[in-house]
Amino acid sequence: MEKLNCIIIEDEPLAAEILQDYIAEVHFLELKGTYRNALWALDALKQFRIDVIFLDIHLPKLKGLDFIKILDQVPQIIITTAYREYAIDSYELNVTDYLLKPIQFNRFLMAVNKLKKEDKEKASPGVAEEKTERKYLLITVQKLKVKAYFDEILYIESKKKYVLIVTENGSYQTRIQLTEIELRLDQQLFIRIHRSFIVAKNKVESFSAIQVKIQQHLIPVGRSYKKEALKLIV
Repeated sequence: MEKLNCIIIEDEPLAAEILQDYIAEVHFLELKGTYRNALWALDALKQFRIDVIFLDIHLPKLKGLDFIKILDQVPQIIITTAYREYAIDSYELNVTDYLLKPIQFNRFLMAVNKLKKEDKEKASPGVAEEKTERKYLLITVQKLKVKAYFDEILYIESKKKYVLIVTENGSYQTRIQLTEIELRLDQQLFIRIHRSFIVAKNKVESFSAIQVKIQQHLIPVGRSYKKEALKLIV
């Protein structure tokens, strides 16, 4: 098996040292660097092919979960933290595992063996032809994890503390901010046309300077979004 290149983003020297020792014991992991600041790690992602990030949550300047959201291509992520309360938010960002400090070596091995399994799955050839993985938002709806597939979403509406995701097969209400949803969407497929609305470009049937039509839904175009929205939808 080809080695997986990994980095550590951890501002506690002792915690970083423990992870370095653990990684050294795993034959399929190769450590490319350790960083105390997530912003410094961006250079490593440009310089090397990084397959795995061991990521703390409480970091200076840029928090761990916010760091994941700004990445164009997200490697496999293993969260390493002393805080339990971010687990749900982390799994909504498709992290591979969530390790609580102090991290025991056997628990570390369980996490990295998930990486090994995922790597094998990626390397396995298709029976007939390569399948394109459908992109989706992983959201929490009434304590259940739900996949809202990009190709089924019609539009997304902000409702104060919640957003309503309207799809071809129904709608979902989840407790999250519209700005956070926007960061997780493919910008080639979706566009924000109002402070409260994001629409799927290929679902727009007709539009004017003040609204767009998607199936039976009429969605307003905000003044500050008008010029850019009309240009991109065309």
